Amino acid sequence: MKKTLLIFLAVISSLFVITRFSNKLKIDKNIKIDNTIIESEYDNNMKTATNISVTINKKIYKVILEETKTAQTFAELLPKEFHMNELNGNEKYVYMDNFLPTNSSNPKHIRAGDVMLYENNCLVIFYESFDTSYSYTKIGHIDNLPNLGNSDITIKFNLI
Repeated sequence: MKKTLLIFLAVISSLFVITRFSNKLKIDKNIKIDNTIIESEYDNNMKTATNISVTINKKIYKVILEETKTAQTFAELLPKEFHMNELNGNEKYVYMDNFLPTNSSNPKHIRAGDVMLYENNCLVIFYESFDTSYSYTKIGHIDNLPNLGNSDITIKFNLI
């Protein structure tokens, strides 16, 4: 009787451990599958929208986008033309009608050509390098961007 009871308890305990371990594997596997699917779809979308251009003063520049949800959401708005205001002799900015997802941080140093989001709807193009204490979400970068001068400008972003 004791032997039967011990075997019964051992079987029940084993089933409990196996069931518990199996459920854990299924949960982990499902999370991994869901993450992989989400990342895979996100990566595919990023590949289709990583190349955009900006036209400034009749010159076209390539914009290298970050691989972020902010950059992807911005690219989905294009083509778009903005009248951008001058600020501080180093940047052009515009408050957009659209709110973008953010992941802001302080970059400490801004490089000429950085395309950033201030708060969740202020698009900023920096044309001078400098140190900063402000937080931004980086959208991308424009290589070889010249000094854009001290006046407001109209620019157009396009998908390539």
